[in-house]
Amino acid sequence: MASTLWVFFLIAIALPGPVRPAPQVPCYFIFGDSLVDNGNNNGIASLARANYLPYGIVFRGGPPGGFSNGLTTVDVISQLLGFDDYIPAYANARGQALLGGVNFASAAAGIREETGQQLGGRITFSGQVQNYVQAVNQIVEMLGDEDSAANYLSKCIFQVGMGSNDYLNNYFMPAVYSTGRQYTPEQYADALIQQYSQQIRTLYNYGARKVVIVGVGQVGCSPSELAQLSSDGFTCIDRIDSAIQLFNRRLIQLVNQFNRLDGAHFTFINAFNIFQDIITNPASYGLRVTNRGCCGVGRNNGQITCLPYQTPCPNRAEYLFWDAFHPTEAGNIIIGRRSYSAQSSSDAYPMDIRHLAQI
Repeated sequence: MASTLWVFFLIAIALPGPVRPAPQVPCYFIFGDSLVDNGNNNGIASLARANYLPYGIVFRGGPPGGFSNGLTTVDVISQLLGFDDYIPAYANARGQALLGGVNFASAAAGIREETGQQLGGRITFSGQVQNYVQAVNQIVEMLGDEDSAANYLSKCIFQVGMGSNDYLNNYFMPAVYSTGRQYTPEQYADALIQQYSQQIRTLYNYGARKVVIVGVGQVGCSPSELAQLSSDGFTCIDRIDSAIQLFNRRLIQLVNQFNRLDGAHFTFINAFNIFQDIITNPASYGLRVTNRGCCGVGRNNGQITCLPYQTPCPNRAEYLFWDAFHPTEAGNIIIGRRSYSAQSSSDAYPMDIRHLAQI
């Protein structure tokens, strides 16, 4: 009997385990701000850092640096794309790790160089693009030549999501920045798009072909910006959301322009409409609280982010916002899933990430 069991044991360890399918794309490169930063600001002298509890409280081994209690939207999307692990922060990735893609995002970063400067150090979008160029140089060395690298990168997903800070930590902060006095909302959106277009063109010139451009969400409805009324409780700030919509509409035009380039497949994720739907119909997503953060209460109260070791709300799965600006893991799962696989025709244009990966 013992010998029979031993034979079965030897057969069991010899048999291969279940084989996990390969990711839908070979690599996933991410550019953005605190909504998707996963640790690039950890070593920077900045107030825009989240490498302390209660941020990341669901992660084993401690908070990695993301501005949520758990997963960010790009963590969700990386899982849906089939990656075994989350895409690493550029600050912690070198060599072969670059071949799977990296996250270049930096909290407080913007399209404009001065955006977020009151918070200290950050890697602006231009800086993120330059980091990508350096990464491409390493990829060329690893793959042997530029043609091999270009062919490899053409199959990858590139996600870019900038602009939130250019409004919240620039245009609508008149005590610190002059842009609100220099530009009308229309002029400011045009100025942002002009600079953004040049920066994204550099990504294209260095191999980016499947590019996801994420629009700015309904920032005027975040707890950091909500205005309190005596009778209705809270209402969104229309002047902020109206300005953001001017920018988002120009992003769609930008996608159409880039799609005329050779081999380009650009798409737009309508984060504004996704947020609007969640805020309008929270119960349908299992959420209950959309007008305040689980920790962090808002700009008017002087606390946008969670304080170190602050005790958060006990029922975080019912909250859309983790702090006064950034979604909870529950919120990020909803947004990430709808970005990957559109729930309605307004979620993505001309296609969602799932279909982009199949091209």
